[in-house]
Amino acid sequence: MMFVFNGIIFLAGAAVLAVGIWVAVDRVSLLGFLEHIEDAPPELAQLANIGYLLIGVGAFLAIMGFLGCCGAVKESKCMLLTFFIIVLIIFLVEVAAAVVLFVFEPVVQETLNEIGQKVAKSIKDNYGKDEPFSSIWNTTMNELKCCGYNNYTDFSGSNFVEETSMYPEKCCSSGSQRCDERAAEDAVIAGCFRTLVKLIEDNALLLAGVALGIAALEIAAMVVSMILYKNVGK
Repeated sequence: MMFVFNGIIFLAGAAVLAVGIWVAVDRVSLLGFLEHIEDAPPELAQLANIGYLLIGVGAFLAIMGFLGCCGAVKESKCMLLTFFIIVLIIFLVEVAAAVVLFVFEPVVQETLNEIGQKVAKSIKDNYGKDEPFSSIWNTTMNELKCCGYNNYTDFSGSNFVEETSMYPEKCCSSGSQRCDERAAEDAVIAGCFRTLVKLIEDNALLLAGVALGIAALEIAAMVVSMILYKNVGK
């Protein structure tokens, strides 16, 4: 059981590490998007460093899985105890993070509203004028089937609308031949932020199940490692 638990943890760590390396290499696109948001909170810029965070987490998980596997196979008390302490710390941090998110939910919502206003302004100022910025938004709208950050009004007054008198195609229904302001208003396509929130809400049970599964795995790993620790040498 110990070997299986830690084999899964090691593979998960390797996967997170690979994703982190990919995000770190491709961070230029994210930086290009963030630099167009005026007066953005300094914390938002730290999103560009998410790749390095994933690399750290992935390496940490891989090392933890290695310690657990070796500790079980070699029956090393030192490795087993180190593994137990690491898993316990992770479990406590997860519980603390959940409590903080629950308690400070209104603050998080207020921050997201402020960011939304600045993102909407960046769309109005740069969409249709800056090619990389426009490309990022086109890709986002195509993937999420949404329009703007809030809705089609984010594009009103933008360089794209001023020059073409049209709105992005995703802001209108698929049957519309001409995506002008009237067609965009009638289509009532949701903004990308609301669409993303709805996607998370629709999968809330799945996410909760995954979270509970991870917590159960951590608790089981701690119990098994401590049983092995007590029985080593007997």
